[in-house]
Amino acid sequence: MTLDEARAVLCAPGAPFEMEQVVAHGRTFRAWKNAPAHLRALAQIGRGHGAREFLIFEDERVTYEGWFRAVAALSHHLRGLGVGPGDRVALAMRNLPEWPVVFFAVTTLGAICVPLNAWWTVGELVYGLNTAGCSVLIADAERLDRIMPAKADIPALAHVIGARMRDVPAEVTPLENLIGLPQHYGALPDRDLPEIAIKSDDEATIFYTSGTTGNPKGALGTHRNLVTNILSSAYVAASALLRRGEVPPPPTPRTALVSIPLFHVTACSAMLMGSVFVGNTLVFMRRWDAGAALALIERERINLAGGVPTIAWQLLEHPDREKYDLSSLETVSYGGAPSAPDLVRKISSVLGARPGNGWGMTETMATVTNIVGEDYLARPDSCGPAVAVADLRVVCPDRLIDVPTGEVGELWACGPMIVKGYWNNPEATATTFVDGWVRTGDLARLDPDGFCYIVDRAKDIVIRGGENIYSGEVENALYDHPAVMDAAVIGIPHRTLGEEPVAVVHLAPGHSASEADLRNWVAERLAAFKVPVAIRFHPETLPRNANGKILKRELKGLFTVANDMLFFQWID
Repeated sequence: MTLDEARAVLCAPGAPFEMEQVVAHGRTFRAWKNAPAHLRALAQIGRGHGAREFLIFEDERVTYEGWFRAVAALSHHLRGLGVGPGDRVALAMRNLPEWPVVFFAVTTLGAICVPLNAWWTVGELVYGLNTAGCSVLIADAERLDRIMPAKADIPALAHVIGARMRDVPAEVTPLENLIGLPQHYGALPDRDLPEIAIKSDDEATIFYTSGTTGNPKGALGTHRNLVTNILSSAYVAASALLRRGEVPPPPTPRTALVSIPLFHVTACSAMLMGSVFVGNTLVFMRRWDAGAALALIERERINLAGGVPTIAWQLLEHPDREKYDLSSLETVSYGGAPSAPDLVRKISSVLGARPGNGWGMTETMATVTNIVGEDYLARPDSCGPAVAVADLRVVCPDRLIDVPTGEVGELWACGPMIVKGYWNNPEATATTFVDGWVRTGDLARLDPDGFCYIVDRAKDIVIRGGENIYSGEVENALYDHPAVMDAAVIGIPHRTLGEEPVAVVHLAPGHSASEADLRNWVAERLAAFKVPVAIRFHPETLPRNANGKILKRELKGLFTVANDMLFFQWID
């Protein structure tokens, strides 16, 4: 069965994946007719899973009913603080059971949740809070240790709620005073959410992405953006089964290992939303460790794993892998970074699981394309076709016309997952969002069957283990050093991480600095994953073309690419 034939069956009138035409914020697009209307409706669906375990973190286990009671309790407290539709509430913490509680407590009020990158430095966190104009911050102790000394620099911030604190600052309300400990959520009072009218296209989130200039932009997402992923992921799985000659079964809860941070749309939108809908159990880790992950897969009988290619590689190549029973694994999927065809084959042959990949970005609230199973084994360099509610174009960046099938151009996407725009940034919004389409900055081609192949990036960006590193941001940090006269940041291939950032600098006459000096300088100003893993010194100003742009391709020869001594790990 072809993709189009499967789509005709699954999306027919009355079928589970029926679509409807929608007009919202000046755009017209197809949307899933049977998706929940908004996150409030999704939370009520989640409550229906009752005593099924939802969140597992170390020795803490939270049921769906307990989670919902905690969401309701926190939502009523926030309402009492005056939080309502359109207000921004920041969420800054590692993957903890409190994270999904806070996220839904905020969004079911009609307020806007602003998940902040937990790896950010104090300057980056303050920038995010101020740019979004957050009046409330809910954070764990580690993030509060960074933010509170700079609280005077965040004028809009009126209320701070802290989780898992040993020493409680006078200005901070302990989250545990409001909802208790995760293992006791089920004993909270049985109450419903505050009565708030919410529409599908109301604003729900601000997820920060970075521009090539290094200034983060807040992608303004709606309730529809988030719930779209529920049926998009289910549609891809159903299509694969139908094309294999099998009848797609009703949705069945699974257990998933959450090995990527929830402050990314991949984990929050593509994973968390669908899990609440179907009743999946999510297993969190304090930090990524492949050996600990193998033990969790065996102990919790985990069915779904992945996140970024790095994680899959480390599971496959861990020296103790064969000591564990991994027979429960059904699917290992990922996105967000380049992957090798050999990885696709090994997931199937070594782990006995279905490999999966997808493409999306913060501006698309995750999934636009997806590919699993046999299709991925046959096309290991593809990120899949567009899901049924999305459309793709490949456009000549200079002439802004579609290129012929098979030729490379800039990838444009549209659909109900595309965010509304950038928060308080009309110029960037107008540049990136054009007539309902988002200009992705990725260079891609489409084959005659509609499968997408990302071949390069038009934006100056390095993707390390799924983390976006914009070269301009790191270059600006280097330029701030008094000894640096010229600087360029590039990505070099890494077998498991996809890429890593490296830098080439030219020092000003009469100045000196070592590689360690410059790496420490960047580390004091940017998140650790953005620090160049190596720096080379160029005796002259860096080579440029006639327009003055640095010829970065010529600089890659200064580095060796076989650098497997550096491993991906969570930053504490």
